[in-house]
Amino acid sequence: MAGGGEGESLEYTPTWVVALVCTVIVAISLAAERILHYVGKFLIKKNQGALFAALQKIKEELMLLGFISLLLTVFQSRISTICIAKHLTNDWLPCSKPDESKRDKSTDHLQSNFFVSSFIPGGGFRRRLLAEEPDATGYCAKKDMAPLLSLKAVHDLHIFIFVLAVVHVIFSALTILFGTLKIRQWKQWEDSIRKKEQDPQQVQQTKVTHVQEHGFIKRRFRGIGKDLALLSWVHSFFKQIYGSVYELDYQTLRRGFIATHYRDNPSFNFYKYMMRALENDFKKVVGISWYLWIFVVVFLLLNVNGWHAYFWIAFVPLILLLIVGTKLEHIITQLAEEVGQRHTAITGELVVRPSDDHFWFHKPRLVLVLIHIILFQNSFEIAVFFWMLVLFNFDSCIMGEVGYIIPRLIIGVLVQFLCSYSTLPLYAIVAQMGSSFNSAIFEDHIQVKLTGWAQNAKKNNAQRRASNGSNQVGHKESTSAVQLPAVGDESRLEEGKALEIEPAAASNEPK
Repeated sequence: MAGGGEGESLEYTPTWVVALVCTVIVAISLAAERILHYVGKFLIKKNQGALFAALQKIKEELMLLGFISLLLTVFQSRISTICIAKHLTNDWLPCSKPDESKRDKSTDHLQSNFFVSSFIPGGGFRRRLLAEEPDATGYCAKKDMAPLLSLKAVHDLHIFIFVLAVVHVIFSALTILFGTLKIRQWKQWEDSIRKKEQDPQQVQQTKVTHVQEHGFIKRRFRGIGKDLALLSWVHSFFKQIYGSVYELDYQTLRRGFIATHYRDNPSFNFYKYMMRALENDFKKVVGISWYLWIFVVVFLLLNVNGWHAYFWIAFVPLILLLIVGTKLEHIITQLAEEVGQRHTAITGELVVRPSDDHFWFHKPRLVLVLIHIILFQNSFEIAVFFWMLVLFNFDSCIMGEVGYIIPRLIIGVLVQFLCSYSTLPLYAIVAQMGSSFNSAIFEDHIQVKLTGWAQNAKKNNAQRRASNGSNQVGHKESTSAVQLPAVGDESRLEEGKALEIEPAAASNEPK
C-alpha cells in the first residue's frame, strides 16, 4: 500500500470519494465567488462606488491569501528538509521544550481538541497534515541536525495567516459599520442647517457674532499661554471619550469647509460628502499593506516564552488610538483658537479656516495610516487569541497565563469600541479640515470621467512626443490650461489638487 501508516494514496482511493470531495470544494468556492459577485452588483446598482472598491480590495486580499497558501503547500516539503544546527532551535521559543519523556503527555490535549479533530480525523497533529514526503525530522536527524520548520509548524502558520486576514477584514468592516451608525446621527444636523439656509428670512438677516460668547469658542478656546495650551491638550484627551463632536462643532466645521472649498454653493451637502469620503477611506483600511506584514513578522519574532510580548503589544493600539483621538480633538481646538485670538466680533456667522498646518507633518492622510495600523494591530491580537484557542487549547503554554490573557481581550474590545464610536467619527469630520478636499466631492461618474481625461491626456502627450522623436519638441509644447495628474498619481486627485473647481462645477456637488 502506498503511504504506509499515513493512509492510502490517491492511487488506491475510490474514484467516487475523489469526485465527491472535489464537488464539495468546488461548490463552496463557487458559492463564495457568486456571493461576492452579487454583492458587487448590488453596490453598483446603489451607486456605492467606494464600497464596491472596498469589495474589490477584499478580493485582492483573498487572492494574496490564496497565493500564500499555494506557496506554503508547494514548498512545505522543501522547507521541512532544510536542516539547521540543533542549538539554534533551543532559543527564542514560545514555549520551553519539555523533556523527551514528557513530550507525548504534553501533546495529549491536542488529540482531544474538538475543533482540530473536526477537521483532522484521528487527532491529526500526530499525523502528517499536508501532503508529506519522507519524514523531514528523520532526514535531518541523520545529519545530527534539526529541520528549519516542521510540517506541523508549516500547517499551523498556514492557518494563522488565514485567520489573521479574515479577522482583519471582519473587524475593519465592523468598525466602519458602527462608526457609520454613530455618524448618521449627524444627518439631522445637516437637514436642519440646510432648511434654515433655504429660508429667505434667515438668509436676509444680518447679525453680529460676538466671538468670545459663541458656544463653539467657549467650549474650545481656553486663552493664551503655555499653561492654558497644556490644559487644552488635557481637555482634548478627555473630550474624545465623553463628547467628541457637538452640533455646534459640526455646524462650524461645515461652514469652514464650504467657505474654503465651495464658497459659491453655501447649501452644499457636507454630510453626504463626508460619508462618501469615509467610504473612500474604507477601501484603504480594509486591505493589508506591506508595512503591516512587517509588523506581523516582528510580532511573531517577539513571541518568546516569558516575555509576554502579546500582552505588551496589546497596549500599542490603545495608546496610538488615544494619541490620534487627542490630536483630532486638538485640531478642532486649534481652529477655535485661531478665530478667538484674531477677532472679538464678526459680521455674520463664525467661520474657521481649514489648513494642513494643524496635522502632523502637514499630512492629513497620515491620520488614516495610523488608524489603519491601529485596526490591524487590534485584529492581530484577536486573531492570535482565536488561533491559539483553536489549535492549542486555552490552557496551553503558548496561550500564556490567564492574568495576561483577560486584559488583552478587554483592551481589544475597548479599542474596537472607542475607535468605532469616537475616533472614527472624529476622523470623518476633522479629516476634511485640511487645505485640500477629497475626490468624494465628485459623483462617481464624474470621477470616472476625470480619471479617463487624465489618462487620455497623458497617452496623447506620449504619442506626440514619440512621433516627434525629440525631447526638444516636448519643451516647446504649450502647456495645457488645466494641469492634470499622472495616471498613477491618485493621491493628488483624492486630495483635490488635480484641478481647480470652477463655479460651474457647483451643479455636480452631492445633493
